[in-house]
Parts: sequence; C-alpha cells; structure tokens
Amino acid sequence: MTDHEPVFSIGALAEAAGVSPPTIRYYEEIKLIPPARRSAAGHRHYTRQDVDRLTFIRRCRDFGFGLEQIRLLSSLSISPDRDCVEVRDIAAEHLATVREKVAELRRLERQLQEFVKTCNAVCCGGPGRDCVALAELTSG
Repeated sequence: MTDHEPVFSIGALAEAAGVSPPTIRYYEEIKLIPPARRSAAGHRHYTRQDVDRLTFIRRCRDFGFGLEQIRLLSSLSISPDRDCVEVRDIAAEHLATVREKVAELRRLERQLQEFVKTCNAVCCGGPGRDCVALAELTSG
C-alpha cells in the first residue's frame, strides 16, 4: 500500500463493495481474499483493489457461483497464462446446473398448482381435517 492509495476501514469497504463486515472477515478466514493490512493500532486497512476484489466476488455470488468456482474464476482473472475458455467452461457447467434447478422448480410449480386446484375444487371452505389435498400429502 502506498501513501497515495485511499484507505478503507472494514465498514467503508463493506459499503463500497455491497457486502457485510462479517462476510469480509469470513472471506479472509477461508482465504478467498488476502488478510487485511493492519495499522499500528491493529485496525484493518483496505485499498481500492480490495473493493474491486470483493465486488467481483459479490457479483459471482449474485450469479450463484459456489465458493470453489469463485476461487477458480478469481485466479483466472489475474492469470496471464490461462485461457479464458476455462471461464466459459465454468460458466457453462454452472448454467447447466441452473437449468436443472429451473426444470425442478417448474415441476414443483405444476405440483403445487394441482394441489391448489384440487383444494379449490373439492374441499376448500370445509374443515382442515377433511381437506383432500392434505390427505394426498400423507398418501404419497
């Protein structure tokens, strides 16, 4: 850190990067980010590079990437020797996983829609113990 770089406290870093201070400490603990530089009094000091790194991680999390994927993407982002095809492959694998989850959620949506439809058509307004939809849940 040079004398010309702005210094951020953990609170200012959290605000600038859109994460919480406990998240920053956690990322330091799991070595997703390097440990903070410390003042003589022991206060954490961060730079603009730390803001950029945390913003990158937050955006990766927004896309649903896991911590190990973020580690890989982060290392790729600073590597002069590795091909960006690796980035594409990580993203493509994650996209396939997201698509599987979307299909699963659509199946769940159809089941819930049928649940509501059955309840409306057969027993809605009666006592809960007579609910056909609840009875279907116990019969599997």
